[in-house]
Amino acid sequence: MAMGGNPVFNNPNVFRSQPQNTTNAGSAMLAGQAQMSSQQLQDLYNQPSAGPAQTGRMTYDDVIMKTLACLALVLAGAAVGWMIPALMIPGMLAGLVLGLVNAFKKEPSKGLILAYAAAEGLFVGGISAVLDGMYPGIAPQAVLGTVCVFAVTLALFKSGKVRATPKAMKFFMIAIIGYAVFSLVNLGLQMFGVLDTPWGVRGMEVMGIPLGVIIGIFAIGLAAFSLIMDFTSIEEGVRQGVDRKYSWTAAFGLTVTLVWLYVEILRLLAILRSVAEE
Repeated sequence: MAMGGNPVFNNPNVFRSQPQNTTNAGSAMLAGQAQMSSQQLQDLYNQPSAGPAQTGRMTYDDVIMKTLACLALVLAGAAVGWMIPALMIPGMLAGLVLGLVNAFKKEPSKGLILAYAAAEGLFVGGISAVLDGMYPGIAPQAVLGTVCVFAVTLALFKSGKVRATPKAMKFFMIAIIGYAVFSLVNLGLQMFGVLDTPWGVRGMEVMGIPLGVIIGIFAIGLAAFSLIMDFTSIEEGVRQGVDRKYSWTAAFGLTVTLVWLYVEILRLLAILRSVAEE
């Protein structure tokens, strides 16, 4: 199956396992039926078939509700981070640690996933407050941009016009590794004072266009394709009937991608505003 843009979707135990004890449950039911009366059997057969919720399988509703729970905590944390921007750094560090722990855990942990969402909220709120203070109005614009990209990506996926093909996935993996290396190098150059510009290498111009604008558009494209990969993984997980607990894993994956998408859009808007004000 197609893997998501987050490490969590690459876990072989996620979105691949079938409901447990299916065979044993079927054997027990047959043994019980042998002792039932004909009327009891007739009543049993007249009952509607058990749906995914009754058999413990993941459904789209499960993923939607748990994703909304995660996003609600992100918003709550963002409200606190907006009022206290100093919490941005602790939130970023806690989110990084919790993100790695959740991504590589064999079994999803509801508590750790919700804690990640809250920590990321502090980071998102803090960085939004700082940049919105410098360039008023970009935080609401970034939220609107994130919603629009998510809606368009979902519509394209549902229409079947965009899919995570093996070739596209290979390109994505190469591109995301390259982008990660660039981001780390850029951060290092800023931390060690090699570049004293607010955006580091992103502030340089290529043919009159800030490199940050080009990189930002590219990163937003990567985040959007990561959503396509996440949707594909969730769709296949539901079709294969994976255990319901993995809906928390799906919610975590979507939350990671949406936070990434928002931060990239926010940074792109800030760079554009800084250029416009020069």
